[in-house]
Amino acid sequence: MAHPPVPDPVGPTDASRVPRYAGIATFARLPRLEDVPRADVAIVGAPFDSGVSYRPGARFGPAHVREASRLLRPYNQVTDVEPFAAQQVADAGDLAVNPFDIAEAVADIQRGAEHLTRDGTRLLTIGGDHTIALPLLRNVAAQHGPVAVLHFDAHLDTWDTYFGAPVTHGTPFRRASEEGLIDREASLHVGIRGPLYAREDLRDDKRLGFAVIASHEIELDGLAAAIDRMLARLGDRPVYVSVDIDVLDPAHAPGTGTPEAGGLTSRELLAMLRALSQVNLVGADVVEVSPPYDHAQLTAVAAAHVAFEILSAMAPAR
Repeated sequence: MAHPPVPDPVGPTDASRVPRYAGIATFARLPRLEDVPRADVAIVGAPFDSGVSYRPGARFGPAHVREASRLLRPYNQVTDVEPFAAQQVADAGDLAVNPFDIAEAVADIQRGAEHLTRDGTRLLTIGGDHTIALPLLRNVAAQHGPVAVLHFDAHLDTWDTYFGAPVTHGTPFRRASEEGLIDREASLHVGIRGPLYAREDLRDDKRLGFAVIASHEIELDGLAAAIDRMLARLGDRPVYVSVDIDVLDPAHAPGTGTPEAGGLTSRELLAMLRALSQVNLVGADVVEVSPPYDHAQLTAVAAAHVAFEILSAMAPAR
């Protein structure tokens, strides 16, 4: 059930009073959810990486991204939006997730998302590996029906199983499509690149309801053309945005589990996210930040800015 925006949002801690490097590391130094009456958008961590197929470490992603987000300021000069003044954004902490049982962890995340969104609050979830997208989509689809999934990633994540396991970070969108959670006429991958197992991967992906804007197409056709294709595909549907940080080239985001050469620049990704201001965003996640492989917080800074642009796109006009 949606509610009108909070009339007088509480914003980040004033950096002229408390230095940005001090205090509790909430996202962008925002208030904790427990310290505000209600929130229009809640930021929540999902510290889970038991679904990875290669390098681990994304369970430490929420804390790493929060730490890097200390430097964010409250005004978006490109879109002329104050995302923390236009809506109440609060940090809900981390979900309690079982690291030893994927099925139970998925249930934990879905249950936590249901609790946080029961009054119409939208979620921006910081992962964690991409497995978390499945329970988050289950929650969003229960509220809005099938949603257009806008998926930024180097990989399709529509594979069937891995070592016989049906729920991993490489399968969430196949399961979501099979369960009827996504709008098969409006869902889209952006930034796909790198070798695949076989041609059938692309055929399966199309059958499951996804169009693709590959990384090399953005290079060949230009960013403006890619944005036009993206917006045309999404239309006026409710949209869920899922950003795997490995959509970025490893030069911009080395701290991730399955890096691929030839990715988007951070400038390109942020520009595409800024184009979503007129889209009906019902939820989002930023996943696969793995601090053990990061350098000088490059990946965490990129992820924090990705989250900031998503929050800016979610902000209502005031």
